[in-house]
Amino acid sequence: MRVQRKPSKGADEQEELARVPLQAVLLADSFATKFRPITLERPKVLLPLVNVPMIDYSLAWLDSAGVEEVFVFCCAHSKQVTGYLESSQWLKQSNFAVTIIESHNAISAGDALRSIYERHVINGDFVLITGDTVSNISLKQALQEHKERRKKDSNAIMTMIIKKSKPSPITHQSRLGTDELFIATDPDTKQLLYYEDKSGNSKGSLTLDKGLFSDSSSISLHNDMQDCYIDICAPEVLSLFTDNFDYQHLRRHFVKGLLVDDIMGYKIFTHQIHSSYAAKVDNFRSYDTISKDIIQRWTYPLVPDVFGNCVSKLERQGMYRASDVEISRSAEIGPLTVIGNGSKIGDRSRVSNSVIGEGCHIGSTVSIEGSYIWNNVTIGDGCTLRYSIVCDGVIMKPGAVLEPGVVLSFKVVIVERFVVPAYSKVSLFQQPTVEDSDEELEYADSSSAEISPISQKKGFPGGDSTSGTTEVHWGSFEVGVGGAGCIWSVCEAGREEDLRHSVAPITADKLAEITLYDENLELSQHNGSVLLPSGELTATSIDSGDDNEDPKDDSVYFEKEVEATFMRAVQENIKEANIILEINSLRLSYNMTSADCADALFYSIMKLAAEMPHSSNSDLQKSVAKVVMDWQKLLKYYMPSLDEEIEVILKFEEICLTSVKEFSPLFSQILHFLYTKDVIQEEAILSWASEKEEADEADKVFLKQSESLIQWLKNASEEESGEDDDEE
Repeated sequence: MRVQRKPSKGADEQEELARVPLQAVLLADSFATKFRPITLERPKVLLPLVNVPMIDYSLAWLDSAGVEEVFVFCCAHSKQVTGYLESSQWLKQSNFAVTIIESHNAISAGDALRSIYERHVINGDFVLITGDTVSNISLKQALQEHKERRKKDSNAIMTMIIKKSKPSPITHQSRLGTDELFIATDPDTKQLLYYEDKSGNSKGSLTLDKGLFSDSSSISLHNDMQDCYIDICAPEVLSLFTDNFDYQHLRRHFVKGLLVDDIMGYKIFTHQIHSSYAAKVDNFRSYDTISKDIIQRWTYPLVPDVFGNCVSKLERQGMYRASDVEISRSAEIGPLTVIGNGSKIGDRSRVSNSVIGEGCHIGSTVSIEGSYIWNNVTIGDGCTLRYSIVCDGVIMKPGAVLEPGVVLSFKVVIVERFVVPAYSKVSLFQQPTVEDSDEELEYADSSSAEISPISQKKGFPGGDSTSGTTEVHWGSFEVGVGGAGCIWSVCEAGREEDLRHSVAPITADKLAEITLYDENLELSQHNGSVLLPSGELTATSIDSGDDNEDPKDDSVYFEKEVEATFMRAVQENIKEANIILEINSLRLSYNMTSADCADALFYSIMKLAAEMPHSSNSDLQKSVAKVVMDWQKLLKYYMPSLDEEIEVILKFEEICLTSVKEFSPLFSQILHFLYTKDVIQEEAILSWASEKEEADEADKVFLKQSESLIQWLKNASEEESGEDDDEE
């Protein structure tokens, strides 16, 4: 039961606020078209994310965060959303009230918030999220900071949750596939002063108003932050949307509008999270990234073996299997794979880094990699699927092939041995002849004739139902004679977006094609390299057509991936076991050895030490000692034998000569420190020295620098040997 506010009459304000239940507004519409053609038939919030509807993650988090009352606002496919919620657990909980608000007139987030304001249901501060949010953060501290600021300044109307997320230097995208974000804040108050997301081909330049520097004594400028799209809002936010009908988009219009408005004086603040998870499924690439994060347990307790209607069992290498699953003994199930209830996998089929939904039938000798197979899908013998999304009810007949980036919408039929071209989107419904802007609805509502001419065609769904007569399109020019589905065409601008937002890796030639790379990186030398969904590069060609790939490319891009993982662990205080799980998955993806992992980790550790403030070699040496001690156990995990230790010494030489030359005069001292802390054994140092004796003089720089250490180790070894002889 809702607790009503009473007149304060001088009562303590904090006590007054405490009597108001914490409310939330969940927007069940994305007001975008990035998930078309899928969202023509089903709302985005009901799409499965690791076999659980997206909205369940959002509601589960709000419940755990202490929210007592949620208003779910839905437009497109509102009957589907309402029907799902009414049949679920969410409307039956005693301490967590969920109220559905339907509207068929809203075409933007601004319209949605204006509609909520008119209903007078928000009684105090509230949490604002979209129904594609996945998080496990605690709101306690952020809420407390927000309320404390509100006491001192009634113009402090909003707190945005942000977290560190370093964008790719090549694509200028975050690991979620979103554009690089530049924000400026006051380092003391955390007030947001500037907000701008840059397109992928931006050179990183931006212009700041001089007034920012006159109002603040110092400014922190970041391009390594991720907007979590979780906001704590005062009720005034709703009234501002009502007063300003040009506010449509939450960030592009509302946030930027407040930042440049020097009349009203409203302020937005930020709250940075460190060790928790928060992300929004914005596009297919973020769908892939967040799915992998769930599988790798960054989102705990929202993980497959704990959360969902059909809990799976966690097995080795991050593989989850439901109880009622039939897998042939000759089938190979790789790491980071989820297999849903009632699914069957035939003889000699291979599945890796993929999610299989419920009731799927996968034949023999099928190969599935990096793909998302939803419910009740039939895949015939000999089919190949790579980095694709396959929706409910799809039938792939024997020998069919999905090239990377393909999206098959509901009930599409692909005929035998038909190859669906890379990045194709296939649907039973024809492509709209007039594209909507990203502010318009993903509407399949017959009441909205503005969506496109296909809304007038026979069988176009009425927005809330996929039942009824469907206009199916046939022809060899589409998906083969006897198949069902239309391949949507893509304009030049749309093709760039498909490449940037797909679940598929981006090949180096595609990066060049869409001008997303830095010319100084000379990507043309790396013909086989690809961009993984996390935003880093690997040299595993999706074409697999170049037998002359430089094997060094693998290690270069593997090292970048490991460094990104390590830095994320440092920034977010990630547990060591989870870091090992992620590095192991990278190791399997790149086919690397323990020595490769040790090299990459050592490089990351030394780079972190070099980036710490220091004014002398002594300071730098202390930084190395601190970082090594902090991460010694993780590093040693990948150094099980002398071979790995020798490789680390060789890597240290390379670092001193190339990337961090500051370490050069400290080589012998740091090597000695690694020995004293049992990171590197005496035998490894002596073996390295022995190998270096045969090298050219130019390669003996660090051997000569370490002569005294090596001689000391030799003498100690001889003394120990002599003592052993005496004992005998």
